[in-house]
Amino acid sequence: MTAVIDMAKVTAKGQITIPADVREAVGIHAGDKVLFVRMDDGSVALRSSNLDALSQAQNAFAGAADEAGLSNEDDLNALIGSVRAERARRQGA
Repeated sequence: MTAVIDMAKVTAKGQITIPADVREAVGIHAGDKVLFVRMDDGSVALRSSNLDALSQAQNAFAGAADEAGLSNEDDLNALIGSVRAERARRQGA
C-alpha cells in the first residue's frame, strides 16, 4: 500500500528538510546518510544508510556481474579499460 507521510519544500539550493515523522518512519537519525533508490516503476525511495539499506542496495545489484559477463578480476579490469578508452575517445572527438 502506498501512503503519503508528509511533504517537504525544496530550496533554491536543492536542499530539503526531511520531516520528523518521515525520519522516524525510515529510521534516519542525525548524522546518517540516506540513499535515494530508483525503483523498477520509476519512483524513488528514500532509504536509511544503515546496514539494512546497504543490504537492499547489494540485492539490487545481485547478478549484475554475471549479466555483464564478468567472471573474474581480469574481466572487470578489461571492462574498466574499455570504458576509459571510450570516454577518452569521446573527449578527444
